[in-house]
Amino acid sequence: MEAHSLPINYLPIIFQMLVALGFVVTTMFVTHKIGPKRKTKDKLTPFESGIEVVGNARTPISIKYFLVAILFVLFDVEVIFMYPWAVNFKALGSTGLIEMFIFMATLLLGFIYVIKKGALDWD
Repeated sequence: MEAHSLPINYLPIIFQMLVALGFVVTTMFVTHKIGPKRKTKDKLTPFESGIEVVGNARTPISIKYFLVAILFVLFDVEVIFMYPWAVNFKALGSTGLIEMFIFMATLLLGFIYVIKKGALDWD
């Protein structure tokens, strides 16, 4: 039995996306309309984890911070590709296993490259 991908098969996904988008828009609209509207000086000040704001928001931040964040997202997205493979592990057989080993080896090479370049060192 061969699986065919038809546009009608994507209808549940599109419907779920529309419902999620509708929920977000409705929630934002309703909270904006019925929410409290008292603005005070204390409410308008920036707040971050209970710490008083010190200095300017335009203070330069080390590029290492952004590099680590991008690398985290990159490797995190790569792990997401493993979920469909794990679900279809039996159906893919040994070919799927070999392909996943190649995928993991590529990830490992990328990780070794990042470590050799010192991208994760916080010196």
